[in-house]
Order: sequence, then C-alpha cells, then structure tokens
Amino acid sequence: MNLASTRIDVLIADRDHMEGQLMASALRRCRNQFDVVVVTTDSTEAIGSLNIYKPHVALVSPDLEDETQTGFKVLQTLRATHPETAGIMMLHSVMRDSVVASFRAGARGIFCRADSFKALAKCIRRVHEGKIWAGRQELEYILDALTRLKPVQISANSDMALLTLSEQHVVTLIGEGMKNREIAQHLRVAEHTVSNYLYKIFDKLGVSTRLELLLYAISHQNTEGRV
Repeated sequence: MNLASTRIDVLIADRDHMEGQLMASALRRCRNQFDVVVVTTDSTEAIGSLNIYKPHVALVSPDLEDETQTGFKVLQTLRATHPETAGIMMLHSVMRDSVVASFRAGARGIFCRADSFKALAKCIRRVHEGKIWAGRQELEYILDALTRLKPVQISANSDMALLTLSEQHVVTLIGEGMKNREIAQHLRVAEHTVSNYLYKIFDKLGVSTRLELLLYAISHQNTEGRV
C-alpha cells in the first residue's frame, strides 16, 4: 500500500472545542488527504473514540476539558491499547518537560501550535508513515534526557521485548551515547557484528536511524523510569 496516497483518519482531542473544529475544518479541506473522524474535548470521550473509530493518527493537547495533563493519559492508553494509532502531542510552546513527557507517554511527534498548518499536515503524514516528527529544539531536549537514562529499561509490553538480550544490550549502550566501534569494544565483538545487530533492531522496531531508535526507546521506557 502506498501510504502517501492513503486517506488518513484523524482524531482531535483539544480542550478548546472551537480550535479543534477549526483544525478539523482545515484538515478536511486538504483534498484526498485527511478524514477527521471526531473532535473531542475530554479524555474519557477521546479514549472511547479510539475504540470506536480506530483512527490512524490522534492529535492530542496536554490539557483537556475534564482536567489538566489528561492528554498524557490519552497517549498512554493509545500506546497500550491502540499501538497502530500514531499519537501527536500539540503544544502551545516547546518546553523541555512537556516534550520529554510527551515522548514518554507514547507520542510519535510533537507539533507546536505556533507552526503553520502546512507543517501540521506534513507532521500527520510523517507519523502515519511510522516516522518521528520533532524539531531541533525538541531533539536537543530528548537527547539530553537520554543521557540521563541509566540504563534504558525494556518494557515487556512494547515491541522492545521482541529484541534478544544482546540486541537489548546494544540499545542500552546506544542510549548511553556509544558509537558502533565503542559498542564493539565493550561487547568484545567485531564492529560489523554490531552493525548486524542494529539492522535486526531497526527491522523489528520499524525504525530506520539511530535517532529514531533513541526516540522509540524513550517513548517506551517503563513508567517507573525517571528523567
């Protein structure tokens, strides 16, 4: 299937109903691209709508009408019960704690509301293709957070559990900032063996770069991990 030509079903969870409707209208006007299946303002309805509509992408605000920070709960539920749906956190400003918390909750992308609608459309398309959407500042926050993870913890409920122990060890070492040569020295194996590990890891997790692997790792940290 050509994902670039596929219509994308989108759920919008926004505290401001009017803003959500305006966003929905703009997306619907993009010919042959997006179908907005529901616009909701509270977490309970958003989670229920995931079960009903099974959207390809969910646009979620951190604060919803029922309570602040419940958007993170929506993303956590989405990751646990609807892994086929890509979550995007919509932030009014790019703050370190919000960015890291969003990826920890399971976001595949961060969209800043100050950015253009064209950027939003591209963001939705990109995460639907299984890629990560994050700007330079967001990546700096994430990379800084990754240096504080000691070690990367593998959640039994994520695709990370599909990795062998050796592959999980490689992910942990990458999270500590090691390059392939350093990993090879640490494991006492040939450098091409590390490259083979990475190829298998990328294939199992559906990522294509070390950066996407690191972002995947932080978004699938066990909840007891702390930055």
